[in-house]
Amino acid sequence: MDRDLGSITEKILASYRAGAGMNNIDGSNLPSKPALASICEDLLQLLFPGFHDQEPIHSKDLRRVTSHRIFSISARLSTEVCKSLRLGEPTCPEAKAEQTVAEFLNTLPFVRQQLQTDIEAAFSGDPAAGSFDEIILSYPYLEAIAIQRCAHLLYCHQLPLIPRMMTEWAHSRTGIDIHPGAHIKSHFFIDHGTGVVVGETSVIGRHVKMYQGVSLVARSLSGGQQLKGKKRHPTVEDHVTIYAGTTIIGGDTVIGEGSTIGANVFLTHSVPPRSLVFYEENQMRIIDKDKHPEEWVGDWVI
Repeated sequence: MDRDLGSITEKILASYRAGAGMNNIDGSNLPSKPALASICEDLLQLLFPGFHDQEPIHSKDLRRVTSHRIFSISARLSTEVCKSLRLGEPTCPEAKAEQTVAEFLNTLPFVRQQLQTDIEAAFSGDPAAGSFDEIILSYPYLEAIAIQRCAHLLYCHQLPLIPRMMTEWAHSRTGIDIHPGAHIKSHFFIDHGTGVVVGETSVIGRHVKMYQGVSLVARSLSGGQQLKGKKRHPTVEDHVTIYAGTTIIGGDTVIGEGSTIGANVFLTHSVPPRSLVFYEENQMRIIDKDKHPEEWVGDWVI
């Protein structure tokens, strides 16, 4: 048995020597997935005090609890940011890491303002929502967008690895995959949420509502790294509703303000404002809501 295990060890070591790019031996200490998972949990506690805690928080203790959380997150996140910034560098730039984290934490009040609008959008847009408490405690999209909004701020600092690790943590918990690079404005709501994909260069306006299985994706990735930094994903303007199972592709694709995209639509081109897009007898129809009001009621077809 020991001889068999020794042989297996040698085979694994041989695969390490052959598998360049799959090993981090004698390299930089990379950001820790467990550490970032813990930090994401604590960020949710900081953003929604009293909702992600096992014990209630009393107002007399709020300053102490909040201060402790900020100092704890700052210390642990600075360590992980330092590891990230060290990639390709001989030493860990501790001062830059601490500055990056301080600037990030300073923007969390703005994140809370955005999340307040997201909660309001969910409550006004979902008759099944019984209260704000229910949305915060049980709607997976809110957890996904809370982490994405935080990760987006770090992404804007051009921080390697960490923003994507944060959103993938949220993805693994919620089934909602929103890249940290996506720019998402206020009053955003994903109903149900499972299977939603929002790509890196997507831009989403105010008061946008999506349902499960919606994808905002690139037209083609055959160009590989040559496409890096280019606009590859769609733009969705204000007051747009996109129903379940729809895929919208391409960096040049713009969904005009006030439009409604029906379920299971595969859309490869822009549509003007106030459009209603749906399939009828296996053919796509695009209706101007203002010129043909008889063909739609509210958000849907008669």
